Amino acid sequence: MPENGPDSEAPERPQAPESFETFARASQRRLYRTAYLLCGDTDTARDLTQTTLAKMFQHWQRASAADHIEAYARTVLTRTYLAERRRRLRDLLAHSRPAPRPAPDNADLRVTLMSALAALPPRARAMVVLRYWEDQSVESVAELLKCSESTVKSQCSRSLARLRAQLGEAHDYATGS
Repeated sequence: MPENGPDSEAPERPQAPESFETFARASQRRLYRTAYLLCGDTDTARDLTQTTLAKMFQHWQRASAADHIEAYARTVLTRTYLAERRRRLRDLLAHSRPAPRPAPDNADLRVTLMSALAALPPRARAMVVLRYWEDQSVESVAELLKCSESTVKSQCSRSLARLRAQLGEAHDYATGS
């Protein structure tokens, strides 16, 4: 039987705060970029990134054991975003949602795209961002959002059609006309 005295050798455990700090420094920018694409607001994206990192720190032992810690963090980020959106929607049920402002005619593609993404419902927006910006497979997006693959395919297809209708032809942006 092992001794529990001061001379007993306990297996060394990795320093969780140090390894978490390394992870947080390395992935903070990427998490922020994804958060910004999901919510479209710099302040909310910062809050979402910080909340994600706080949740990762709180459950670091489990998170650090994951095979793909970046995917784990993206899952936490996306689920936190969707939960916050559901919470806000419940709080704002009595109020109608204002119509999205149309993008100015001379806006660059990035501003126009962000405005078009803002018009999508939160879950559809999350699917489009994960599928096409983060370049995730249909299977991984379905697993991440806990839905079927056919739901991801149909929602992405509808969302892309909606974006195409709102944005018009792509060559208009490329030529600057």
